[in-house]
Amino acid sequence: MSDSVIIIPTYNEIENVENMTRTVMAFEKDFHILYVDDNSPDGTADKVIELQAEFPGRIHLEKRAGKLGLGTAYIHGFKWAIAKDYEFIFEMDCDFSHNPKDLIRLYDACVAGADLSIGSRYCKGGKVSNWPLKRVLMSYFASVYVRIILFIGIKDTTAGFKCYRKKVLETINLDAVTFKGYAFQICMKYAAVRHGFKIKEVPITFVDRLYGVSKMSSGIFKEAFFGVWKMRKMKL
Repeated sequence: MSDSVIIIPTYNEIENVENMTRTVMAFEKDFHILYVDDNSPDGTADKVIELQAEFPGRIHLEKRAGKLGLGTAYIHGFKWAIAKDYEFIFEMDCDFSHNPKDLIRLYDACVAGADLSIGSRYCKGGKVSNWPLKRVLMSYFASVYVRIILFIGIKDTTAGFKCYRKKVLETINLDAVTFKGYAFQICMKYAAVRHGFKIKEVPITFVDRLYGVSKMSSGIFKEAFFGVWKMRKMKL
């Protein structure tokens, strides 16, 4: 039984899911993967089922009825992982914007004492590649805005590449976290800070996706902009 599971939400990731699986399965470290698929019409779930036969016991699939949002996919995955008793529970995108090789560095940060390690674009040594300047500035100043409103010292508040120790997710009131996009990522970090957990930012290079279509929308930005004010009153 592995101590680590990587939760990867998918919706129309047929171009990426096999490559991601084979990349992670090739590591010396025994990672498991849980794909949470929102009924992708492109056959993503069928490809995962094929891969399950090739890597028995290491690839898992939870299929949902429709496109319900990134945040709810992760909450679904967190509860599944806690029930399966994984000690280290990761979040990662399927599109290779997060380098799978950095999984080891996030894992090592938690083994060394962090309760939550974050793959950070904006701490010392972190970088963003292939993004237009406008998007880099928007993302960077969004993190500044969040730090000011929530009084947290995390540099990359919207980062989606993370490793949690199980106790963090067991402590946070997951049912209270109802956000779907960037606001979800912010809220989970804020909850960890409020509960006093030790957080470590690990510098990464974030690369824009090469295949598939971004799920970004203006609604996701609006949710995050206004959501940070709600978080201060939430029972997390």
